[in-house]
Amino acid sequence: MARITASVFTSHVPAIGAALDMGKTAEPYWQPLFAGYDFSKQWMKDNTPDVIFLVFNDHATAFSLDMIPTFAIGTAAQYTPADEGWGPRPVPMVQGHPELASHIAQSVIQQDFDLTIVNKMDVDHGLTVPLSLMCGQPAAWPCPVIPFAVNVVQYPVPSGQRCFNLGKAIAQAVKSYDDDLNIHIWGTGGMSHQLQGPRAGLINKAFDNAFLDQLITDPAALATKPHIDYVREAGSEGIELVMWLIARGAMSDVNAGKAAPHVAHRFYHVPASNTAVGHLILENT
Repeated sequence: MARITASVFTSHVPAIGAALDMGKTAEPYWQPLFAGYDFSKQWMKDNTPDVIFLVFNDHATAFSLDMIPTFAIGTAAQYTPADEGWGPRPVPMVQGHPELASHIAQSVIQQDFDLTIVNKMDVDHGLTVPLSLMCGQPAAWPCPVIPFAVNVVQYPVPSGQRCFNLGKAIAQAVKSYDDDLNIHIWGTGGMSHQLQGPRAGLINKAFDNAFLDQLITDPAALATKPHIDYVREAGSEGIELVMWLIARGAMSDVNAGKAAPHVAHRFYHVPASNTAVGHLILENT
């Protein structure tokens, strides 16, 4: 059967993609940030999965305010990097895994989660920046990717508990897939940041690191955190962190009663543009 062996958590700041694409990674401002992913790129080469299930949020690229699904799973064979107003990023086409994606959709919907099925979708920086941080700048991404878009842009957005429970459902779906596949599940977005209003530029290091601590040691309690806590402490865009709970809910200590995951890598850096960057790799034991 298929199995989830690791979860990866990372911010997906658009300026990071621009710095990569424009060759600025060695500049003094950016070098400390990219150095935090040196371990991750080697880890990815040493632990390349068969499929990545990548949880992200669309930024008005695939979905406009005319239609915003709460949870949307990509079931296409491939996905084109999106033009977000300044041309598509110069990154490889994203190859999908329609068979596994369709199986997960069937299983998760039968577990009473309503998913939107997406057969055609351009993917923006929310998906491509994490791939670049973990994989560098290859001619092709190392494995297929299943995009899973979550609405954290237009209220109402899903609760942390809903996301955590969804992660459990995804884990059960993966276990029921017949092929012997090694799967990584990624949670992206965050950490603390606000892009508008009087609090624009807000970064809360204490909140971010407490979130990482609790994500590792007590995710069930973290799942109960109300939306207002994220917005008050981590800024209006800090609500993106609920997406990390999907990936955490899919780990074997949560859904199979096994030992706590191994922390392979942890990194935190400010600022990147006007955003805090968090990163964590957990391995099932």
